[in-house]
Amino acid sequence: MPANPTLIQLQQVSFAYPGSSHLLLNQADVTLDYRQRIGLIGPNGSGKTTLLHIIMGLLRPTAGRLLFKGQEISSKEEFRKLRRSIGLVFQDADDQLFSPTVIEDIAFGPLNLGMNPAEALRISRQTLADLGLSALAERVTHQLSGGEKKLISLATILSMQPEAMLLDEPTNNLDSNIRTRLISILNRLEIGYMIISHDWDFLAETCDEIYTLSEGCALRSGTECLHSHHHVHTYGDRPHEHQR
Repeated sequence: MPANPTLIQLQQVSFAYPGSSHLLLNQADVTLDYRQRIGLIGPNGSGKTTLLHIIMGLLRPTAGRLLFKGQEISSKEEFRKLRRSIGLVFQDADDQLFSPTVIEDIAFGPLNLGMNPAEALRISRQTLADLGLSALAERVTHQLSGGEKKLISLATILSMQPEAMLLDEPTNNLDSNIRTRLISILNRLEIGYMIISHDWDFLAETCDEIYTLSEGCALRSGTECLHSHHHVHTYGDRPHEHQR
């Protein structure tokens, strides 16, 4: 780990969509350190996905600064470098998967990073093996189940060997078996990540810190708010749901 542990830092970031006077984000501060595991929670429309898209350079903030490894970034070239280190797993796997077969989808990232075909194929097969997904390698991507697509979307990012990941609602529409596999995979990783989720129990099993987006601000909480059973706790003034 570098001497400066901070990988991503949003400082006083505000955002409003063009033509709107409403600030979806209002001077939000969020930090992701190397190997840190952060959950991001908030009501629909609170700006959670927008925040991830700002980190990836898909949206530009109205105000504030984005720092990557301690350096402010804003140009296309700077964001290209960031995307080599930070992977985004979209909420809808169909937005991420586009190749005819699973192995081609997973190899696309390494090839795009400049690896030769043989090396890209080796890394892709190793990634599938590490995730217990080797049996899916030759499957036609669009014929996978929704849960399988979600896991393969994750594999497409991990094959590029990122320093951190951003995951947007990774448990949406997952059955309990796939959800359990996803938790196991995330807990074995040695990289940091930020997860958007409404699933408190999932965050309790995968994250060590949490931010809540409220009225455009990111409110940081300690680990005492992360739990997977019913009880009164110090985070009780902010509404949430437990998985039953």
